[in-house]
Amino acid sequence: MEVVLEQNSPTLASLKVTLTKDDYQPKIDKTIKDYSKKVNLKGFRPGKVPSHVIQRMYGKSILVDEVNNLLSTAVSSYIRENKLQVVGDPVPNRDKAAEVNWDSPSELEFSYDLGVATDFDVNFSELPAVKRYTINVDDAELSKTIESLRERFAENIHPEVSEEGDMIFGELKQESSEFTTRTAIPTKQLKPEALAKFIGVKKDDVITFDINDTFSDEAAIAHVTGKKKEDIGTLSGEFTLVVEDVTRSAASELNQDLFDKVLGVGQVENEEQFNEKLLEIIKGNYERETEALLRRDIENALLESINIELPGDFLKDWLERTNEGKFTREQIEEQFEDFKKSLKLSLIKNKVADRESVKVEYPEILEFTRNMVKGQFGIYGDDDNMKETIDRVAQGYLADKERDNYTNVFNQVFDNKVMDIIRSQVSTDEQTIEVSEFEKLAKGEEVAA
Repeated sequence: MEVVLEQNSPTLASLKVTLTKDDYQPKIDKTIKDYSKKVNLKGFRPGKVPSHVIQRMYGKSILVDEVNNLLSTAVSSYIRENKLQVVGDPVPNRDKAAEVNWDSPSELEFSYDLGVATDFDVNFSELPAVKRYTINVDDAELSKTIESLRERFAENIHPEVSEEGDMIFGELKQESSEFTTRTAIPTKQLKPEALAKFIGVKKDDVITFDINDTFSDEAAIAHVTGKKKEDIGTLSGEFTLVVEDVTRSAASELNQDLFDKVLGVGQVENEEQFNEKLLEIIKGNYERETEALLRRDIENALLESINIELPGDFLKDWLERTNEGKFTREQIEEQFEDFKKSLKLSLIKNKVADRESVKVEYPEILEFTRNMVKGQFGIYGDDDNMKETIDRVAQGYLADKERDNYTNVFNQVFDNKVMDIIRSQVSTDEQTIEVSEFEKLAKGEEVAA
């Protein structure tokens, strides 16, 4: 077997593979022998079909399969062993393949078109310093978070008299149409001019109102009456609500019950400890966000500092061919710049990973998934009672082959490990900013120097 690379341009190459009979015939002979032992044909005892019969019936298809297997291995091995920066997939030269005489083969020649990225170095010392931000988390931010948590874990109370924001339950009637239903009216969905009728009411009070002049939109009317939106037009005139109950969402008290709900049972014992733990979590959350911003800026710095040329037309043709029916050529053209950036970043990271011998082990994948599950469930602390549940959910998530979750998490962990290496070698310009300034930066907005 002979494999020869011809570089046609900095980003295009051809890989020519020549197979002799000595390369493929032994594999064909073995396969035919295996077939003769397994194939059942009339007139022959099982396992006793002569080889020349197998050759006559299946020889050509066996030849094609074995040659294709050899070609696939030869091409991938050559690319891997010579560390070619191949982008997209090797494309078989159809004209060359059409010349092959499968009926009387001897020496077989095949050619593949390759798209390649130009060679490059990753030298972190040449990168300019990237700004790294530390967010000033003050008492105001802590108070804001506490109020948010109190609202999140709010409890329902039943006051005697209604106020704005309450939910009023009762029986809704319209005597002229004999309409009646039990419902709940959220005062938040009332028009400002109609709100007064629903404030200061108590159980057994009767509220009379015009259905079309009371609610902020048709969706609210549909919700209150139980009607479909398309049937709202049939409703008009005065309705009455006989009040049965008033419900109010009351912010949770700052007590041990809230502490346990937020952090896990027994994690803290008083408000001071709660504030300290919460402040630690807030700072940790912002640190993750600043690291995400730093990561974005480092990636941009890598793209700006490292020159990599790509075979544009080759890649567009490849994307159109591999995504046939999913994307038009126009859509590929529109999104191609983003695709190029992603591909260049992948090439850079893979070179760093290869240089640093980056590996990902299963315990790392499982730990990443555990933390992801905790984040989705809003679990702040390390509640021992939840660990078993979290592990079960994490393992189930990774076992979902239909969504290929394991591969997706593997790629995230791999990417994070590579970025940690890059992060440790890129110089940074440390700056402290306020929360409001960081929010602007995260949106890509400029902030005052």
